[in-house]
Amino acid sequence: MKIALVAPYDFSHPGGVANHVTALERQLTAMGHRVVVIAPASRPVTTFEDRFVHIGTPRPMPASGSVARITISVRLANKIKAVLAKEQFDVIHLHEPFMIMLCSAILRYSKTVNVGTFHAADARPGYSFGGPITKFILNRRARKLHGHIAVSPAAQDYHSKYVKAEYTIIPNGIDLGHFNTSVEPIPQYCDGKVNILFVGRLEKRKGLNYLIDAFKKVHKDHPNTRLLIVGPGTRLRPKYEKMVRNAHLENDVVFTDGVSYTDLPRYYKTADICCAPATGQESFGIILLEAMALGKPVVASNIAGYAGVLTHEKEGLLVKPRHAHDLANAISRLVEDEPLRHKLGRQGLETVQNYAWDKVARRVAEYYRLVLARCGKPQPADADTAPVEPLTV
Repeated sequence: MKIALVAPYDFSHPGGVANHVTALERQLTAMGHRVVVIAPASRPVTTFEDRFVHIGTPRPMPASGSVARITISVRLANKIKAVLAKEQFDVIHLHEPFMIMLCSAILRYSKTVNVGTFHAADARPGYSFGGPITKFILNRRARKLHGHIAVSPAAQDYHSKYVKAEYTIIPNGIDLGHFNTSVEPIPQYCDGKVNILFVGRLEKRKGLNYLIDAFKKVHKDHPNTRLLIVGPGTRLRPKYEKMVRNAHLENDVVFTDGVSYTDLPRYYKTADICCAPATGQESFGIILLEAMALGKPVVASNIAGYAGVLTHEKEGLLVKPRHAHDLANAISRLVEDEPLRHKLGRQGLETVQNYAWDKVARRVAEYYRLVLARCGKPQPADADTAPVEPLTV
């Protein structure tokens, strides 16, 4: 098949959708498909050689407590038409298909089979831009979308309020070759302390303030603990650093900024407990999968996106969101019970195998064929079509 993977966000900046598209491209290409990635980019993208088409200059736009780097140019039509005419894709797979401007414009000009993956569980995908005008355009675009994938039940519940359709749930995947237990930990933190790890952008909705409050209690009861904070962000960092100073925990809380994708598994390896205290608006829990892949127990907020990945008392513990006291109790329980930490970690390692990218990509390719058949299109036979193992999630 000739497949276009379209992402609306700046491909020069790491993020969930860009990582998803990159991994999916790698797997589909390995299966024998011709795959082209189309996205805006603020810097040259060399990962895909001639298989990347840069359309649009991204600009930062505030969205749901985060920043969406998207192109808002209205001058994309000519390049989009030229690319679509040249490539003649069998399937165009749009990620957040109604996000302005790129995805929405490609959907407008596409004359082939269009599949959308809905990632978010918040107001970012373009439903709220422009009020009544958005609703009018959305209704027109929605008629051109032939297949609907949601990464989780939480994502399906959110998007189905705006786009009534039959959704197929295919989760995010994880690269188990990269996130694996054989990586080396970070030496300076292997000093006998119990390391508690937070991975995520320093944004309000990620709930780091609740984790810092919880850590105050944990550290008081268990002085042999350390909090490692891994993630980019400058706007709220002074506030979080002040919280740490006021609690006199400067020697026990480490801010590392963002770390490279290469080094990220090493931080999980270094951790004894991983925490995901997000307050909501999470459609999935990729950081939960990353922790599980390193055999680490997880304490996470009991929100829909996380509860769809982690089962309470199986791979970790779910706690009430925005509740530092409950978070502290759950962390302390794991600090005190090393056998329980190992048990949850082993069960997480077993669960995460279901999310391996090769399995997820095969499900996506199978879905393409289903939609092509439903649209009466010929079935390309130029790629690996081995049977797909059932994916239990």
